[in-house]
Amino acid sequence: MSIQSDPLNTAPIQQFINTVKGADASRAKEVKLDIQTAKRLAFTLGEVMTRLEGNLEELIAKQNSGEDEVIQVQIGSTKSGW
Repeated sequence: MSIQSDPLNTAPIQQFINTVKGADASRAKEVKLDIQTAKRLAFTLGEVMTRLEGNLEELIAKQNSGEDEVIQVQIGSTKSGW
């Protein structure tokens, strides 16, 4: 399993956020979506959640694999003889 690097089309989410911001700015009481917009939003949210779940599973698998990363830090000059 590998993290997918294909970019996600998040335009429907961004459009929804902008719609809500506009409604809030105009003090609207509700936001209405036509069915096509709602379907695109639902599909995009599903894709995003699926990608996040896959990334989380891969991260957990890497943590549990026992492959510890060793990081060596050297402070100061190597000429001091310490």
